[in-house]
Amino acid sequence: MRAAVMRNKQLVVDTLPIPEPGPGEVLVKTLACGICGSDLHALKHAEKLVEISRRSGGAFTMDLSRDIVMGHEFCAEIVDYGPETKRHLPVGTRVCSMPVLIRPNGVQTVGYSNENPGGYGEYMRLTEGLLLEVPRDLPTEHAALTEPMAVGLHAVEKARLDKDDVPLVIGCGPVGLAVIAALRLKGVRPIVAADFSPRRRQLAETLGADLVVNPAEQSPYQSWREVAVWNDPASAPQLPPWVSGPPLRPAVIFECVGVPGILDQIMAAAPQGARIVVVGVCMERDSIEPMFGINKELSLQFVLGYTREEFAATLRYIAEGKIPTAPLITGKVGVEGVAQAFADLASPEHHAKILVEPWRS
Repeated sequence: MRAAVMRNKQLVVDTLPIPEPGPGEVLVKTLACGICGSDLHALKHAEKLVEISRRSGGAFTMDLSRDIVMGHEFCAEIVDYGPETKRHLPVGTRVCSMPVLIRPNGVQTVGYSNENPGGYGEYMRLTEGLLLEVPRDLPTEHAALTEPMAVGLHAVEKARLDKDDVPLVIGCGPVGLAVIAALRLKGVRPIVAADFSPRRRQLAETLGADLVVNPAEQSPYQSWREVAVWNDPASAPQLPPWVSGPPLRPAVIFECVGVPGILDQIMAAAPQGARIVVVGVCMERDSIEPMFGINKELSLQFVLGYTREEFAATLRYIAEGKIPTAPLITGKVGVEGVAQAFADLASPEHHAKILVEPWRS
């Protein structure tokens, strides 16, 4: 099969063997696969990703001296079944799946693995029990965004939002946009979002943000404060006596940037008692000043991925039109165009989500 291969920290096109499905697994043909920001980071910081995964007990145990076919945001078509499968879905059925293989010796990743190629290749193998049939009238390209939108849904679920909370989303790349879409789905308003990019700010409004801020012109935190004042101060919770100003509704801040220094900036600017949900994937060493967290009694919640139930719910929400995906799709390439697509995604003004269609000529 043809695939875009990560080899020596470069992306090259090569022909590889078609993977063989093992017990309980299926062979699928990749129809569309999104390029994730984590893949961009992995290409640049592969050694750090593997080393930190090893120390923290993560699943990204790749041998960087060998080939890796990335791609974990996909919609595919069933081609064949391996042994010991139930074959409930006929060959030709379009499916989505969490990008993992469940095997007797544990869970293995798809797309961050030497043995299990991801969606930047023409074929993959998946665990039969994780397959979700794509509704007949849902376009393939929209179904392929199930995985990244599930990340946003999971982050919002982990935030344990209350009706009085006012969310602030820092960073409106694909992760931040997925969080905004999930917040709109939950009905938690107003949604404040911030990004330097005009294009991303436009997409944030499209996906449901009520107030979008350019940090170069106005502080996102001041903008948040202006819309978070309690209408009925008598019902506001009691704050420490050293906190001045009008009573504010609880803040839930979603960090969706994933670069060093952002978390410290958020902690310094966050209001008293804010809950900070770290969704952005920072692969470099970072530092914070704990006294900001102590004096303000801040809470930090780190998140990763999604549950099986959240993944299935996301596909359903997309099919029902409750999570919009069409505005996010800004480009499509075949395997020959993956390397250039990685370069193009460095500019937020041109692209949000580029899909790889391995069979595209």
